[in-house]
Amino acid sequence: MDKLKNLFRVSSTYQLIVVFIVFGITGSLSLVVSDYISQFFNLDSIILSIIFVLVIYQFLLIIIGTLFGEFDYFWEMEKKIISRFKFKKNTN
Repeated sequence: MDKLKNLFRVSSTYQLIVVFIVFGITGSLSLVVSDYISQFFNLDSIILSIIFVLVIYQFLLIIIGTLFGEFDYFWEMEKKIISRFKFKKNTN
């Protein structure tokens, strides 16, 4: 259990369980919401579906994490995820 706490950078077993619950709810709900949006706009593109899932997941992660009292944890995680999508400038 200590390895999982270190991996997810949490301080207690309770916080680890809350993080797992938030990830589970967010993953499932993002698929449901993105499917609803795709059907509403009558979109059949797999690429657009993937983009919807990725974007909706990010928003839901913050919302659901906040509802479970872990806003700070998931906000730090969001900043890390967003920083990975930034393109680095070429200095050549």
